[in-house]
Amino acid sequence: MAECLRMTRTIALNCVLDTVLGGLAASLAAWACGYHAPLPGGAPMLGMAGLGVAGWPFRIFQQHWRFAGRSDFWRLGGACALAGGLVLGVLALLGAAVPAFGMVYGMAAFVLLAVVRGGYQYWRQGLRGLGGRQRVIVLGDGEDASRFLALVPHMGRRVAGLVLEGRPRRPGRRLRGLPVLGQVGDLRAILAALGADEDWMVVVADPNCRGERLSTVLRMAHESGTPVRCMPDLSGLTGRVRAPLHPVRLADLLPRQPVAPDEQGLASMLRGRRVLVTGAGGSIGAELARQIARHAPAELILLDMGEFPLWQVDIDLEATVPALKRHLVLADIRDHARMERVFARYRPELVFHAAALKQVPMVEANPCEGLLTNVTGTRIVADAASRHGVRAMVLISTDKAVNPASVMGVSKRVAEMYCQALDARSRCAGGPEAMRCVTVRFGNVMGSTGSVIPLFQHQLERGGPLTVTDPRMQRYFMTVSEAVGLVLQASACGTGAQEDQLAAALLRRGGVFVLDMGTPVRILELARQMIVLAGLRPGRDVQIRFTGLRPGEKLAEDLFYSQEILQPTGCPSLRMATPRTVDLAQVVNIMDALTVACRNGDSARALDLARRLVPEFVHNPHGVVTQVPAGQGDVERNAS
Repeated sequence: MAECLRMTRTIALNCVLDTVLGGLAASLAAWACGYHAPLPGGAPMLGMAGLGVAGWPFRIFQQHWRFAGRSDFWRLGGACALAGGLVLGVLALLGAAVPAFGMVYGMAAFVLLAVVRGGYQYWRQGLRGLGGRQRVIVLGDGEDASRFLALVPHMGRRVAGLVLEGRPRRPGRRLRGLPVLGQVGDLRAILAALGADEDWMVVVADPNCRGERLSTVLRMAHESGTPVRCMPDLSGLTGRVRAPLHPVRLADLLPRQPVAPDEQGLASMLRGRRVLVTGAGGSIGAELARQIARHAPAELILLDMGEFPLWQVDIDLEATVPALKRHLVLADIRDHARMERVFARYRPELVFHAAALKQVPMVEANPCEGLLTNVTGTRIVADAASRHGVRAMVLISTDKAVNPASVMGVSKRVAEMYCQALDARSRCAGGPEAMRCVTVRFGNVMGSTGSVIPLFQHQLERGGPLTVTDPRMQRYFMTVSEAVGLVLQASACGTGAQEDQLAAALLRRGGVFVLDMGTPVRILELARQMIVLAGLRPGRDVQIRFTGLRPGEKLAEDLFYSQEILQPTGCPSLRMATPRTVDLAQVVNIMDALTVACRNGDSARALDLARRLVPEFVHNPHGVVTQVPAGQGDVERNAS
C-alpha cells in the first residue's frame, strides 16, 4: 500500500512539473513567433493542456528522471510533437491562425523537458554519485570507455581521460570525447603528473586486460597509492541496474582467459539422470554438485565421510535448487560392503569420483592411508559402478600424477592406470552399454581445500609473514568453477554426449583428458600479488619467508609426460594425453598386494608395489630440491 501511494505521488508530481513546463514552452513559443496579443484561452493554459493530454499516450509522466535513457527521450519527442499538433488544431478551430506556433511550441517543450531531466541526472549522478574529489582514469580504448560510461553513468563526470594499450596515440588526442593521457606503460608517470591534490582511481574497462598485463597495472597504480577497479561481468547485467565496479580479484591475475563450457552438451549428459558425486563435501566435489544441479538431474546423490561439509553443500543446494531430489550419504569409499549397498540402493547412472586425500605432506606422513583411499577406494568405487550398471564414471586426477615425487602423486597415477585399463576393456570389447571410465587431469584450483591460497589468506589475516617454500616454486592454477566446468565438458566428450571421433580413438588407447591450465604461476609472485590486493606492500608491511620444500614436493609440476604429444579435442581448453597403459589383470594383481600391505601398515612394501606400476616414481620424502631425471618421460613411454 505504501509503495502504491509513493508511486502515485511521484506520477502526480511529474505530471504537474511537466505541464507547468508545457505552459512555459507555450509562452516562449508565442514570444518567438511575435504574436503578442493574448491567444484564445491564454498561451500558458493552452500549452499546459496540450502537453497534459499528449503526455499520457507516451507515458512520460511515469518516467523515472534519474534513470531516463535514450528511449525515454524518444518518448518525450513524440509527446511534444503530438502536443504541438493538438495546440495547432485547437487554434485552427478557434480561428486564430498562427502556423508556426505549433512547431515552435513542440520544440520548446522538448528542449525544456529534456534539459530539466538531464540537469536532474547531472545533479544526482555527477555531483552526488562519487562524493569527494575522486577522479577516474579509464584503461581501455574508445569502445571500452563507451561501455564504461553506459554501465556506470554516475561516474561519467569524474573521468579525466583514457590510458590506451596497443597502437600508440599521441597524448592530447581524444577518443569518444575523452582525452588520451598516454599508454599503459606510462601509467606510473601519468599518475605522478596528475598530482596528489585529488583522489584518483584507475578503472580497467578492457576485458582482455588480465594476467600479467593486469598485474603490471596493479603494481604501477599501487606504487602511487591509487586503487584499481575492474568492470563487472557484462553477462550478469540486465535492464537499468547500475553496474558495480569490483576490486581486482586474484582470479583476474591468472595468465589465461576463462572458457565457458558447452551448456547444451552438458544438459544432454546430465538432464534426467541419477548422478553420484563422491567427496561431495570438498571444494571440487561441492562445485561439481552445484554445477550438476543446474542441469536438472533426476536425483543427486552426495557422498562424503564428513558430516559438516556434506550438510553445508546440502544447505547451499536447498537455497538454489530446492526442487531437486537429493540424497546425503555418509560413507567411506574404502568400505567395500558399504559402497555396494549405496550403489544397490540409489542405482546411479553417472559417477563423479572426487573423493581423495590430496594434501601432499599429510599423505607423506600417512602413506598407507593415502594409498588405501586414493588407490583402493577408487578401485572399490569403479568396481561397484561397473557391477551396478553405471553408464560412466569420471575420475578427478591431478598433475602430481605425472612424474610423481610424492605418495599422493603416485597413488593418483595408479588410480589413473586402473581406470584406464577398465575403460580400454569396455571400449574395445564391451557393447555400448559397458561402463565408460573417463579420467580428467588438471593442476591446482584457487581456493581449494589444502591449496596455498587459503594458507596465504590466513597468514595475511594474522599480519604475516607469508611462507613460500622456494622462490623458484611454480604451479598451474585455475578457478574452481572453471575447472569443474571443464571436467563436466570432458565427461560429455568422453561419454559420447558430444561426438568427437578423435577423442574416442584416443580413449580406446587409454587417453586421459588434460585441462589447458595456461602458463604456470610462480608462488612467490602469487604471494606478492595477494599482499598488494590486500592494500599492503610486500617486504614492508608484510614479509615473505622461505621455508624450503616440504616432503613430497617438486619445484614444478607437469600436466603430461615429456614424450607425449597432446592431441586437441573438439572442446576449447580441453586436450588429451595418451600415457602408458597396463593390462587390467596385471594392475589388479599388484593392487591386491598393495591393499594387503597397506592394511598391514607396511608402507615400504606398498610403495615398492606402486613403483612396479609407476617406474618413473622418484620419491622425495625429505623435500630435497631435485630436477626430474632426464628420460623419465621416456621410461614410461618405452615401458608400454
